[in-house]
Amino acid sequence: MPLSAPPSSYTAAVERYLTGAGIAKSSARIYRISLTTWGWMLAGEAAPTGPARRGAKPPVFPVAAIDDPALPEVLAELAAARADEMDADTVNRELSVGRKAIGWWQRQGWILGDPTIGIERRPAPPDRTKALSENQIAALWRLDVGLREKTFWKVLYESAARADEVLCLNVEDLYPQDKRGRITAKGGATEWIHWQSGTAQLLPRLIARRTRGPLFLTDRKAPAGTPTLDVCPETGRARLSYRRAEEIFEENTRLLANPLASPEDIEDLDGWTLHRLRHSALTHDAESGTSTPMLLARSRHASVRSLERYARPGVDAVARHVAERDPAARRKH
Repeated sequence: MPLSAPPSSYTAAVERYLTGAGIAKSSARIYRISLTTWGWMLAGEAAPTGPARRGAKPPVFPVAAIDDPALPEVLAELAAARADEMDADTVNRELSVGRKAIGWWQRQGWILGDPTIGIERRPAPPDRTKALSENQIAALWRLDVGLREKTFWKVLYESAARADEVLCLNVEDLYPQDKRGRITAKGGATEWIHWQSGTAQLLPRLIARRTRGPLFLTDRKAPAGTPTLDVCPETGRARLSYRRAEEIFEENTRLLANPLASPEDIEDLDGWTLHRLRHSALTHDAESGTSTPMLLARSRHASVRSLERYARPGVDAVARHVAERDPAARRKH
């Protein structure tokens, strides 16, 4: 027997899952995006990608439709087609989120089966270029962008925090005199992030005498129906979403990511992802000799093994190592 009455639709089931399963607010945005993608595929339709995705609404269907015996075969084909268009990390993350939600719905007694059972994770070879070089970071700071983007990117790099954690910051969570802020971390724990002078100089201008509400805001008034916690009570503007923040960063870094590309080709190329700022900060810390305990505290990982991806020397460190051992340079010296 169901533990509670089944929700009226898949969309309602998603919201019940996000609130009932104890998903942290900092993670709920990413979960909602992934489960929205599943909304199309569980209805037997291909999920939109690129510009077509923005503002698109998934089909409305009852959560019980997930038990349709014909769905697993259809879903496997749709998932395979999507996997051919998207990177492996995105596909695997969506699959993980989808299976967690389905498992929770099963435990509520709303559905019986798991239509994703035949879908396999895609191999994701490690990307050894995730850490940006110091020159690339310096070029990023020289970009002609707005105050909001300058501040957001500075916070991410100087604090090595996750983007969704920083976007959930409110003005009242900041302690400017100590150069730190209180965030809800992955898993729901309340923790501190720390920043440096670059962020400290920008924050007062961004806050502009506001005393409460979301730190990073959209350019327009919040649409009707926006949750109260995501609306600034002083300006009426909404909290900046992860998706929009990622789009802005990707668009502005296309030339930096593809320095040899011609201007007419740049629209078809990809820029950097926000996660690379966190990855770069921790890699640069490791290169400068930061101790393992401090790296664990900065990254807020639970195990040393999780630091392996950051402890690998970046491109600048390898370049210096090679240059120092160049026979021609030694003879000249």
